[in-house]
Amino acid sequence: MRTMRRPRAVSLDDRLEALAEAVELAEGRLDPAAVARARAVVDRAGVRRGLSVDHTVVALAGATGSGKSSLFNALSGTSLSPVGVTRPTTSTAQAAMWDPEGSAGLLDWLEVPRRHEVESGPDALSGLVLLDLPDHDSIELAHRLEVDRLVAVVDLLVWVLDPQKYADAAVHERYLRRLSRHQDVMVIVLNQADRLSPAAADRCLSDLRRLLEEDGLSRVPVLATSVTTRAGVDELRTTLAKRVADRRSWSARLAADVGAAADVLANAGGADTTSPEAREVLALPDGPRVKDAGELSKELTGQVRPLTAALAEAAGVPVVVAAVAKAHRHRAVTATGWPVTRWVRRLRPDPLRRLRLGGPTGQTPALTSIPRADIVQRSRMDLAIRDTGAAASAGLAEPWATAVRHSARSHADELADRLDRAVATTTAGAGRRPRWWRVAGVLQWLLFAAMVAGALWLAGLFFVDYLRLPEVPTPTVGDLPLPTTILAGAALAGLLVALLCRVAAAIGARRRARKTRRALTTAIEAVAHDLVLTPAQEELSRAHRFDTLLATARG
Repeated sequence: MRTMRRPRAVSLDDRLEALAEAVELAEGRLDPAAVARARAVVDRAGVRRGLSVDHTVVALAGATGSGKSSLFNALSGTSLSPVGVTRPTTSTAQAAMWDPEGSAGLLDWLEVPRRHEVESGPDALSGLVLLDLPDHDSIELAHRLEVDRLVAVVDLLVWVLDPQKYADAAVHERYLRRLSRHQDVMVIVLNQADRLSPAAADRCLSDLRRLLEEDGLSRVPVLATSVTTRAGVDELRTTLAKRVADRRSWSARLAADVGAAADVLANAGGADTTSPEAREVLALPDGPRVKDAGELSKELTGQVRPLTAALAEAAGVPVVVAAVAKAHRHRAVTATGWPVTRWVRRLRPDPLRRLRLGGPTGQTPALTSIPRADIVQRSRMDLAIRDTGAAASAGLAEPWATAVRHSARSHADELADRLDRAVATTTAGAGRRPRWWRVAGVLQWLLFAAMVAGALWLAGLFFVDYLRLPEVPTPTVGDLPLPTTILAGAALAGLLVALLCRVAAAIGARRRARKTRRALTTAIEAVAHDLVLTPAQEELSRAHRFDTLLATARG
């Protein structure tokens, strides 16, 4: 039987580092608001860790009339905060500090100007910074903005509710439901419990726990307090004392912020934001939603051939291959043809030179004369690129699928020039002359020289006979004079050699065309990889890395 081990918890440093990298990867791809929120969490975490970690900032937040300020006074043993019933009396946050040494920088960062020192007693509250926040439902916009700002940064949140408005949608929908990641840094207080009978208080607490469970806050401790009767106040002080003595609320808050920011990024990236607990209950599979790089490469491999074929057609590869074959035959005739007629071939244009191709190896023109792709060829190329992007992004959630498709088309403007350079570079040296051409050319000139010698010999014999000079003895080959034999034989041999060379040139032209086609296909495929497949693969890897980082950041 194999023992199942619980996965090792990810450290806060690792989660912050993962979130920071995920933010960089998401830049320009996901919702800017989500990226900015995650970046703010990373920046805020860096600042908070540099401030006092021996102090725990606890904020009392609540609605108008919830008794929040009264509870603040009861916990601090002072009358620092004015108490009202129906109108908000707290306009700006104020702090009560136990052991204030070293907390100034922290409060400066929190922008809390009103600060009061409280003598530390035997209740182990040394290191506590207690904030009394304005009412979150205040009619003053500035009050609500101040609450929002401090709720986002304090170490521990104590939500003070009252029996009349504990189910108010304003607190549940605007705050509590959005803080489901922050259960470990929250305490819920049902204040003014003295206004209820014991049975009514129990029913109220039960209903409050039900609402909190619907908000995703089933683990948050819920306390009933009454400042008037002091019921529950000491229990709340004890709870705060434990949190302060633990000295880990600040890191738990940062961890919750990182998880929440990662959830926002995941939601912006179309990922499943279901919590680990819910995944376990629903029996959902774990792991990233994006396939690994090996699987992605296999999917893209299937797009190489159709993409390369479309790019090759747009680059004029069929035209170039045909020109290579024609140029080979053309140059073979000018090099090995019968000297009497080969000059006629020189009057014809060279097919490769007309396209500004086939120069010496290492020397490529800045721009070839290959006909530009027509509208049909461009449409096929664009369709092949879109198909590649669609295949690469299959199964991805938006907007990563959009980013992958865009990356596949991101270098479309460069394709024409790169394809042209690839063709020019690959065909450099395609006009190289085989060595046998030189041998055949020398043989043709020797045969031509023999033919000329035979013709001159016959001309001399004709001249002697014309002048009635004594007959010159002339060797014969059978019944034919030797000069006639040489003349006719050299001419026939020259024509035969030219014919054989043409046959050999045709075979060589087909072989060179096939070799050129393979080389051009390889070069075009390299361009396809550089400008289409590689950008898509990089974006896919980026999406996979982003998903892996989010899994780490979410803990």
